[in-house]
Amino acid sequence: MKIIIIGDGKVGYSLAEQLSKEDNDVIVIDKDPDALRRANENLDVLCIRGNGVSTKVLFEAGIDEADVLIAATASDEMNMVCCLTGKKLGAAHTVARIRDPEYADELSLIKNELGLDMVINPERAAAREISRILRFPEAVNIETFAKGQVEMVEIKITDNMPISGMKIRDISDFVSSSILIGAVLREDEAIIPKGDFQIKTGDIAYIVGKPASITKFCRKIGLYAQKIKNVMIVGGGRIAYYLAKFLEESGMRIKIIESSHERCLTLSELLPEALIIHGDGSDESLLYSENLQEMGAFVSLTGHDEDNLMLALLAKQAGVPKVIAKISRNNYVNLIKSLGIDSIVNPGQITTNLILMFVRGLKNALGNPIKSLYRIVNNQAEALEFTINEPAKFLGIPLKHLKISKDILVAVIVRKNEIIIPHGNDSIKRGDSVILIAKNRQIFDLNEIISTEGSVD
Repeated sequence: MKIIIIGDGKVGYSLAEQLSKEDNDVIVIDKDPDALRRANENLDVLCIRGNGVSTKVLFEAGIDEADVLIAATASDEMNMVCCLTGKKLGAAHTVARIRDPEYADELSLIKNELGLDMVINPERAAAREISRILRFPEAVNIETFAKGQVEMVEIKITDNMPISGMKIRDISDFVSSSILIGAVLREDEAIIPKGDFQIKTGDIAYIVGKPASITKFCRKIGLYAQKIKNVMIVGGGRIAYYLAKFLEESGMRIKIIESSHERCLTLSELLPEALIIHGDGSDESLLYSENLQEMGAFVSLTGHDEDNLMLALLAKQAGVPKVIAKISRNNYVNLIKSLGIDSIVNPGQITTNLILMFVRGLKNALGNPIKSLYRIVNNQAEALEFTINEPAKFLGIPLKHLKISKDILVAVIVRKNEIIIPHGNDSIKRGDSVILIAKNRQIFDLNEIISTEGSVD
């Protein structure tokens, strides 16, 4: 596919990097020569310096033959105009990043009126992910599939868990709950485990199943769900606003600390139920005077990764049960996890995943489309959801008789309201949603990785 990306910031660069790896023809447009230099030196993409609204620049990039135009500049308005112009000049599909909360209630109208195929709000998406984690505090991270019928929860295995030292095949019998351990991260290595794989202390395990089954599993291994009542947020930006709205719906009490007096006044108007405090969130005495140690959760959402990291460590030291930090740079992820911080959220990575899902769905629009896509296990694996709309040779054949590619796991089959953790005698039927976990591989179609005959590599 021919894909034009306007804006070479963190999201634009990440998209260009991933999409070029997937054998797409990627063109990046930006006015900043330094940003383009980095992409030109490190990625297999064509870089064009110029304004993404300019018809001359767009024609130079080949807009009339483009399959997808992605506008990810710092300006919402410019992104909308880029997409509108690109559509008029021949781009088949357009994607715009729109971040301002003032547009939040109008996104569907904007999408329809401008002919946009996808609108993404990174801060709102990040806030939704944080709210999911806070509703399930035992998890490092949590993703949803099949309209919430299936969850994938990331947990760290500790010494006191009875499954430490246990083989995968024995765990289901022990917990008497229909769950699946779909992937394991051990010492920075992603593993798609088989039945004889032994879980060890320190592993990060990815548990897949119905929400009720996962809750039962967590209780059985000693992770007790304790509802969070009070949340302290440092940083009053867009993510904090959206997060407070989501958490208020769950009945949590919110306290936001923000250094800008003007922003505090705005938040007080927008969030009348939340307590807004004007002050320096990096001031330890202020945090303790606001009862940091009594909070059920702490979320650091300042504009600086270093501050978020230090604040999260301070909250952890104060004994806050659940600590979440926003991080913008991927190279900090492993460091932060090694320091014991519970969860991290990267808005740029969330945005990249959503757009990747959209692009792959276009490649397979006539077949069995991708409904969900998450990059997991330090980006070494992906969890994907396909809906089986079209006939295929593998339908109705027991999984034990199919040839499935190496390092691919059929994790869950969703059949209407039935959630199936598949075994050898189960089969895939038309109309099913199928959730896969794949290591070091980009999948566009189930026919690529499932065969009824011969050997599949």
